[in-house]
Amino acid sequence: MTLRPIKFRLLELFSDGMEHWNNEIVTQMQKEYNMKSDFERDSINFDIIELASGGMLKSVESKVDEEGVYKKGFLLHKYVITDFGKLRASDACLMYT
Repeated sequence: MTLRPIKFRLLELFSDGMEHWNNEIVTQMQKEYNMKSDFERDSINFDIIELASGGMLKSVESKVDEEGVYKKGFLLHKYVITDFGKLRASDACLMYT
C-alpha cells in the first residue's frame, strides 16, 4: 500500500469534523508512516501548524504539556478542520462534500 502525502493524510484524519489534540494526531501519523525520531515527530507537528496557518485547521484550545505527553513545557493544541480545509480535502479527493 502506498501512503498518502503527509498533509493529505492529516486533512483526511481531521475530516471527521472532530477536535483532535496535535500530540494524538502526531502519534497516529508516526505509527502509520513508521516515523520514530524526534525530528520526524516535530516535522509532522510542523505540517499541522502549516495547515492551520493556511486556514485549513483552526486551533480551538491549547494547554501547556505538563506531563510530557509530547514535549514537556511546550504548548499542545486542539484543532478542528475548517470549511476551507474541507474544501481543500475534497479537491484532493480525500472526502466527498
